Amino acid sequence: MELLFEFARILLFCFAGELCHTLLPLPIPASVYGLLLLLAALRLGAVKLAQVRRAALFLTGVFPLLFVPAAAGVMELWAELQAMLLPAVLALIPVTVLVMAVSGRVTQYFVRRKERDHV
Repeated sequence: MELLFEFARILLFCFAGELCHTLLPLPIPASVYGLLLLLAALRLGAVKLAQVRRAALFLTGVFPLLFVPAAAGVMELWAELQAMLLPAVLALIPVTVLVMAVSGRVTQYFVRRKERDHV
């Protein structure tokens, strides 16, 4: 039963994100609003990590399954997408390398900062 309440808490932030997306004239997706609101609630202590932990772990565990419908849609539109394959691949390779490099540098920064703070 507690798991249902954890899902309800997460859904509440998703709904709040939808409201922000509707009310605010910014080009930010509703899911980003919801995540930022949940992050703020966690950081401010309004929501404790234990109150959403199990549901969040479950959702991250099934996260790859959520891409199946999108992949099926791409397969359905393959004929139209095939013409854009070369430009897409040429754009994806440097962007992927850039994201990996930036993610690695940010991770190194936080690891070093944590080591420095604990010494």
